[in-house]
Amino acid sequence: MRIAITVVAVLVAFMFVSDAVAADNKYVGTKTCAMCHKAKDKGEAFTIWQKSAHAGAYKTLASEQSAKIAKEKGLTKPASESPECLKCHVTGGGVATNVDKTFDMKEGVTCEACHGAASGFKTTHAKKENKAKAVEAGLITGDAAKKTCETCHNKQSPTFKGFKYDEYWAKIAHMLPKK
Repeated sequence: MRIAITVVAVLVAFMFVSDAVAADNKYVGTKTCAMCHKAKDKGEAFTIWQKSAHAGAYKTLASEQSAKIAKEKGLTKPASESPECLKCHVTGGGVATNVDKTFDMKEGVTCEACHGAASGFKTTHAKKENKAKAVEAGLITGDAAKKTCETCHNKQSPTFKGFKYDEYWAKIAHMLPKK
């Protein structure tokens, strides 16, 4: 019984430590991700992102439509400065302090918005045998990444018209090619 309790205690402690490690990760920005993720064998994720609405998410806040929405919502700052808008139009919500010098919030909604701040896993996640280690270090994948979509694509958004995950994912899918 003591062994079982010890094992459970160690596992719980490990979960808190790995969560703390992920929380300490810094956002590194798209230039860091692009170094590898432009390539065909990496699913051309960076190129797909560049062409997506996510890449232009911050820029949309400077539009007349965004100014109108901000005014209608009674915001006192322009959309590009309002936390209510930045929380979804910028990786880290516009308030992240855990940023590397290579991070630029004007890049919009980047890889790290879905996959987590990358400083802790950027060098380990490339090899299949390191995936568990990368996840421990903060990499978000699969269903967990899918769930992050709904933190912004929901009824709180003033432009929300419903969220069809499969339809929207098809526009930004960036899976690794099968070998």
